[in-house]
Amino acid sequence: MNSRVQAPIDSGLHAKSTALEAVAGVDLNGRRAVVTGGYSGIGIETTRALASAGAQVVVPARRPDAAAQALAGMADDLPGSVVVASMDLADLGSVRAFARDYLEAHESLDLLINNAGIMACPLQRVGPGWESQFGVNHLGHFALATGLLPALRRAAGARVIALSSSAHIRGGVQWDDPQFERGDYDKWVAYAQAKSANALFALGADERWQADGVRTFSVHPGGIFTPLQRHLSDEEMTALGWKNADGSIPPAVAALFKTPEQGASTTLFAATSPQLAALGGLYCEDANVAAAAGDDSPPYQHAREWICDLAAAERLWDMSTDLLAAA
Repeated sequence: MNSRVQAPIDSGLHAKSTALEAVAGVDLNGRRAVVTGGYSGIGIETTRALASAGAQVVVPARRPDAAAQALAGMADDLPGSVVVASMDLADLGSVRAFARDYLEAHESLDLLINNAGIMACPLQRVGPGWESQFGVNHLGHFALATGLLPALRRAAGARVIALSSSAHIRGGVQWDDPQFERGDYDKWVAYAQAKSANALFALGADERWQADGVRTFSVHPGGIFTPLQRHLSDEEMTALGWKNADGSIPPAVAALFKTPEQGASTTLFAATSPQLAALGGLYCEDANVAAAAGDDSPPYQHAREWICDLAAAERLWDMSTDLLAAA
């Protein structure tokens, strides 16, 4: 059986399903999850849904005080628990320290949700000089996942979810200049690269780790207004068609966009659905496995061929390993 057929299944969910609907009937009691960025936007809805199903959720955050305030009281009325830890995806030392501390404190990890991210920001450098969107969205999460691998292996059925985006459609990894050191920086090309890298990470990780019982998926949560847009002005969002000049939301956008609760459903579907037990390495959208792109694909849907290319996933894995080793 080919476990990587990029085609929708009968998930029982739909584009506007909520995270709580995605975990209905799922029992996560005794399971542990790590959710990066799990205290705002779709991340907090992911945390809420996992805790509602009984999971013990760790939320590593660059601003732990802000995370603790946002999550205060969440687990009081939920079967699971929620705790905050300190970690900055832009700081490899911080990521490695979090992974080390987690391994010392816990035997296993059932779910790793690589949810945090930045989008369309001005050119910034992190780590040893990495472009920030590639560094934070991909390399930081790559270091986290590989650092937590011993705990994922011991879970006997763990899943890793990488938050990608329909932005991958704009283009793949800039192999000749991934850090924009020679060519002109374009924040949307950089974001597309990072989101393609997230999907290729999922493909590459699944290829390596499925024999250990660890399956990996990438997900597009949908169009959602969250703090992810903090680097975009109202003028830019108007130019993109997301807002009217007066700041209101056009009806067509309102119909297409999702709430954070709806946006988190694809993550929860990929993380918990028993229908995916024998699958992995797939790109998901609208609480389902996405279709492979074709000539008739909508402009903002379906998995483009460059995120389904195992050779590209292998190339990115080797590049990422080398970058981390040199940092």
